[in-house]
Amino acid sequence: MAKPSLPQGTRDFSAEVVRKRNYIFSTIKAVFEIYGFEPLETPAMENLETLMGKYGDEGDKLIFKVLNNGLNNPKNIDKAKAGFEKLMEGKSTAELTERALKYDLTIPFARHVAMNHTKLTFPHRRYQVQPVWRADRPQKGRYREFTQCDADIVGSTSLMNEVELANMYHQVFINLNLPGYQLKINNRKILAALSLLAGGQEKMIDITIAIDKLDKIGLEKVKEELRLKELTEEQISVIEKYLTITGSNLDRIEQIKSLLGHISQGAQGINELEQILNLLRNVNIEIDFTLARGLNYYTGSIFEVKAPNEVQMGSIGGGGRYDDLTGLFDVPGIPGVGISFGVDRIFDVLEELQLFPTQVDAGTQVIFFNMGAAESIFAFGIMQQLRAQSIPCELYHEPVKINKQFSYAERKKIPFAVIIGSKEMEQNYCLVKNLSTGVQEVVVFDRLQDFFKQV
Repeated sequence: MAKPSLPQGTRDFSAEVVRKRNYIFSTIKAVFEIYGFEPLETPAMENLETLMGKYGDEGDKLIFKVLNNGLNNPKNIDKAKAGFEKLMEGKSTAELTERALKYDLTIPFARHVAMNHTKLTFPHRRYQVQPVWRADRPQKGRYREFTQCDADIVGSTSLMNEVELANMYHQVFINLNLPGYQLKINNRKILAALSLLAGGQEKMIDITIAIDKLDKIGLEKVKEELRLKELTEEQISVIEKYLTITGSNLDRIEQIKSLLGHISQGAQGINELEQILNLLRNVNIEIDFTLARGLNYYTGSIFEVKAPNEVQMGSIGGGGRYDDLTGLFDVPGIPGVGISFGVDRIFDVLEELQLFPTQVDAGTQVIFFNMGAAESIFAFGIMQQLRAQSIPCELYHEPVKINKQFSYAERKKIPFAVIIGSKEMEQNYCLVKNLSTGVQEVVVFDRLQDFFKQV
């Protein structure tokens, strides 16, 4: 018999973990709602053609493809064999697979907008909290199944949208008691200008993919990758100069103007950065020209959020502007910008820094001890009155020794126990014991609801 196990890169979540995750979800959703965003959900699966070609070559390799039904039918054996051979070559066939698990929430959202653009009111603000799947190598903070929280604004080119999204990042992380986060910004137009200066527009994808790996592999390895992409030493030198820009935001703006300000796209990207920074008053944001974000659909501002320095963790959020994403679905001219929160990594950061509020993982607040058949029936009626007042409680399932019931409450971290015996039933009161302090009080039944609402 096979031992029970989980697919690599996936997890079960205990009650304690689920409650902590829900705390993160509710904190993020509350900010989304305050800023006027509306919820949306899309299917776990998309048609393969919806996803392929939207994430670059490396991203496409991480898409989980779903095999078609009926491949075990004897009539389909030859087709299946041929399909598997092509799949091993990195190709897909309609006979083998036509659907895939969604890689992110942005492309499905773009597909939704393209299908419903005549019904939506623009600018359209949507948020989405759902799992996505990537066939990546599992490691700390990186899973094959994880949840994204996205907020996007489509139908507007106003840079005020970027300003609002940056403020949303700030508000969420302040609400999560994570003020040490680092919000970084760049602009893909600046990267396009760099590409024109160092190899031509056709080299932009190669350059941005290499730059996007800088944090992981270091400058020398990035230069090696660029050499493999047939860039000259002179071109690599220009990119190195770009990557080593330092100083304050104002210093960096001056240096980038000197390097790329004479190129039209560069000047436009620099101007957009300056406008956004001028409009952000209370948000700590840093220009980072090494920020590239490897996804091909970004066209303007790009964001990334890093965890506080004391935590060894990668990005915990990111996003950017995509001014023609719906054009991929033959609906051109709908600009958009959005951000995403990496909930799983945020969870790991809050856990490592012990920043979850103590009450977050609280479950049952009150346990009614089972003192016998008649007593438990009576206690059940009292318990239902507390539940009607949203006080979480439960009745121990059988009349066993009191020590065993205490032990159960202790393991479940239930803070209070209510004891109702035959004497208490007759005299209209109960004993309430604080299980953390050991203090025991006499409370009449009519005051029991008020007692638990005040503690």
